[in-house]
Amino acid sequence: MYTERPSRLPGAVLWTSVPDGTGRVLPDGCMDLLWHDGRLLVAGPDTRAYATEGTGDRWAGVRFRPGTAPTLLGVPAHELRDRRVALADVWPAAEARRLTARVNAAADPVRGLEAAALSRAADTGPPDPLLDRIVAALDTGRPVARVADELGLGARRLHRRSLAAFGYGPKTLARVLRLRRALALARSGVPLAETAARTGYADQAHLTREVRDLTGLPPTALLG
Repeated sequence: MYTERPSRLPGAVLWTSVPDGTGRVLPDGCMDLLWHDGRLLVAGPDTRAYATEGTGDRWAGVRFRPGTAPTLLGVPAHELRDRRVALADVWPAAEARRLTARVNAAADPVRGLEAAALSRAADTGPPDPLLDRIVAALDTGRPVARVADELGLGARRLHRRSLAAFGYGPKTLARVLRLRRALALARSGVPLAETAARTGYADQAHLTREVRDLTGLPPTALLG
């Protein structure tokens, strides 16, 4: 069972899961701070669906909005791309132990994770507003070169900023954001052919190829 709710940290989501069997975490441009069995881990940005196997153990996490986690966690996103690592592998051991103890001492791990995230945000300051502008511009479906020009970055600088903040280049981020838009439409009942047209795919076959490439399943199986 999976549940989520908005966090007091702007744009973040708090979630809990008790997986039983196999599952998939789809690419979304986000990074998570995870709690499981008293340990803290970091989930980097995914370029493909991440397969999970559950045995009924509880997981909890805070999912940061795209581009914000690297500043809070102090590590470039591309270093954690397609990886799940222990927090102690990212931070100094003593610092990781202190945060783990703080989360474990909370009445609920979710509350502990949120408190930790809010504390880090207070220490690091507000995120770079340019990152939200990059996401918003790419999420409209505009070409990457046009987005780079509109933001005054140039293609190379946009690519470097994207790697550090999102874990991959702007073209991959645009694919992930388009996938999210398409799945949201399809789940709302919009037919796949119309979904493809409204989200910028050439046709339904193109949508199907992209969904299969990024998630490992065709849309009909993913949405069924």
